[in-house]
Amino acid sequence: MAQKAEEILDSVEQWFQNKGIDTRRWNTRFDRFARFAARLAGRPVAFNIAIFIILLWMLSGPVFGFSDTWQLIINTATTIVTFLMVFIIQHTQNRDTDAIQIKLDELIRAVDQAENRLLDLEEMEEEELEILRNRYLELARRAREELEERKGAKS
Repeated sequence: MAQKAEEILDSVEQWFQNKGIDTRRWNTRFDRFARFAARLAGRPVAFNIAIFIILLWMLSGPVFGFSDTWQLIINTATTIVTFLMVFIIQHTQNRDTDAIQIKLDELIRAVDQAENRLLDLEEMEEEELEILRNRYLELARRAREELEERKGAKS
């Protein structure tokens, strides 16, 4: 499924490039902006500013008679901010996930006893993951049993 999405996105990006649009430049700009916005939005001061804006909006209610326009302002603003933040958060999470995946792949590759077939787990189908998950759950169960046996033998 993820591979199909990648193919579609690659096709769209290719279409833009055929139209003479430098997608790499836009991607780089968006990446920088998304990292900046995510860092900024994740700070306590951003939360405090949001609380301040909401309080200001609430206090302005009596001035505007709690009108429909007064309500529409906050509803529209929060909808726009939420809509845009979804893309920023998703981009940041994708980037972080990719970085973690590369680090994990390097650890698997570097450890002699590790199974190299686990390098691309994120690309496997759900059924394949379930088979591996069950295998490792069984290994964990056996390890716990062995640990319990060792504890019993020491007592």
